[in-house]
Amino acid sequence: MKMIRFVAIVLTLIMAFSMSSFAEEMNENRLVVGHTTAMNGHFTASMWGNNTADLDVKALVNGYHLIQWNSPDYNFQADSTVVDELTIYDDAQGNRTYLFALCHDLQYSDGTVINAKDYAFSILLSVAEEIRQLGGNTEQYEAILGMEDYKAGRSNALAGVRVYADDLLAITISAEYRPFFYEMGLLMCDPMPIHVIAPGCQIKDDGDGVYIDGFFTADLLRITMLDPATGYLSHPSVVSGPYRLVSFDGVTAEFVVNPLYKGNENSQKPTIEELVFTLADNETMVDKLAAGEFDLLNKVTYKDCIDAGVALSTNGSHSLQTYPRTGQSYVAFCCERPAVQSKAVRQAIAHCMDKDRLIEGYAGRYGVRVDGYYGLGQWMYLLATGMQEADRAIVDAQTATALKDVNLNGVKVYGLDLNEAKRLLVEDGWTLNESGNEFVDGVDTVRCKQIEGVLTPLKLTLIYPEGNTIAAGLQEYFAKNLAQVGIQLTLEPVEFTRLLDRKDRREERDCDMIYMASNFTVVFDPTASFDPADAQTGYSNYTGIADEGLYQSAKDMSATVPGDILGYMTKWVAFQENYAEVLPAIPLYSNVYMDFYTNVLTDYQVKENVTWSQAIVEAQLETVVPQEQ
Repeated sequence: MKMIRFVAIVLTLIMAFSMSSFAEEMNENRLVVGHTTAMNGHFTASMWGNNTADLDVKALVNGYHLIQWNSPDYNFQADSTVVDELTIYDDAQGNRTYLFALCHDLQYSDGTVINAKDYAFSILLSVAEEIRQLGGNTEQYEAILGMEDYKAGRSNALAGVRVYADDLLAITISAEYRPFFYEMGLLMCDPMPIHVIAPGCQIKDDGDGVYIDGFFTADLLRITMLDPATGYLSHPSVVSGPYRLVSFDGVTAEFVVNPLYKGNENSQKPTIEELVFTLADNETMVDKLAAGEFDLLNKVTYKDCIDAGVALSTNGSHSLQTYPRTGQSYVAFCCERPAVQSKAVRQAIAHCMDKDRLIEGYAGRYGVRVDGYYGLGQWMYLLATGMQEADRAIVDAQTATALKDVNLNGVKVYGLDLNEAKRLLVEDGWTLNESGNEFVDGVDTVRCKQIEGVLTPLKLTLIYPEGNTIAAGLQEYFAKNLAQVGIQLTLEPVEFTRLLDRKDRREERDCDMIYMASNFTVVFDPTASFDPADAQTGYSNYTGIADEGLYQSAKDMSATVPGDILGYMTKWVAFQENYAEVLPAIPLYSNVYMDFYTNVLTDYQVKENVTWSQAIVEAQLETVVPQEQ
């Protein structure tokens, strides 16, 4: 008996040692990534909003997109790993159909075959009334033929999506939405597993279009999509991307390779077996990178962190990459609020922002002032500033010459000018004090105005992400200047997910401004963001702006024939000029991103990809062989 116990103990120790050795071996093929934006857990669908960290996760777990952006040609094309053949044809009414013949070797991570019905389900799910009942934004795929009738309940099937066979999917864009510069971008779609999200349901096409057949209800989706512990939105169990999510605790997400992923457009499969993606703090993240607690810091923007990371990268143990951001930081107005409904008030507030000193204090030489709705990495900005010339293979010589005259010189710039701010406020009627008497400079502190019989003070609140170090700059270079013209500003830190809820108007807003940073999608179509019809509900129009001219200029820009680079650029500049005049938000800066990482990480080409989670598919971790003592 003692011998048996002894053998058992030895075997236990051997197994423990083996497991320990295995864990150490696995840790050598494990990458820890830090990011300063907290994840919301919206990893598989966009109906409840996304932030940059969530989008990174989406790129890891969602794969096999129907189309992809082709940067050199400024257009979209079918993803060759998904689409075997694409046929495009128009009918007599001008509706355009894209017929996708799909590849036969697509699988989810559980081995289930991916076919045309999975893409049809993805579209139907995105626009479902049941999703709207759960608070999701279903204003998507509006350009698909028959969408209005389908969403209104006048048709049981979506006519513009057809499934002719398991490998044959057709999507028709309505003539009403053509021309559209990013037309193929309207087809952006990932497969979604109906057997996980709506078990027992199936996609059918009886000849009039696709529909969901079965017990498909909001109560079902509340469990399968939104359950905080198991819902597909935050805890997808079956995925199509290069990695599978194995855990998410609200702060940290862990992933392992999806062995059934066939590879990206370059036929590359991931070799880094484990990923950890977690929140990083500006104060400590570079020290943790140096200590080995992080292997990669993504999208670093704070100047002190960049300086520290650059210093670390000079010792040979770490590397860096820099690339221009496709977004910007800004202060968005809540234009449904009485005090900031007036364009004159918004312009006066903009003249109180010492933008250059604010940028210098936060982003330093890594940030660039912006005065419109654009980011440094957008191809339109690069063309308009002469930082990039249109490829002569894409445009002819005459167009290339004409493009050199398209610039941002006409965009209104709001310099620090307190006298101009006062003039605008007085002209707009903000001439009373809090007692209703005439406002006296040097005596009174808050300007007021009678709005619909109510004495309205310029006592404003600006919310910003809790812990963001820009707060000191907003106080010094914004709030103090506002006080000098009769505007009282309170800065309020708000937990990031709650801030997004207010920004996206899922919560009633009691603030007047929001400090945010956002990246633009490749399909740059801000039409819905400035639709006056949505100014009160705010499903897409998050600033609540109701300006018909701004809306029309956005529509005109988008309604450009695909491939007409000069026409689009001309309208893009006109839109930027209109935006700066109407001012639904104060643009602050765009910047270069910096990624810092251990030299063990190789073939990491983030500059050639949209984000780190795409670049990581082709990256590798070199094995470090300990040197003999």
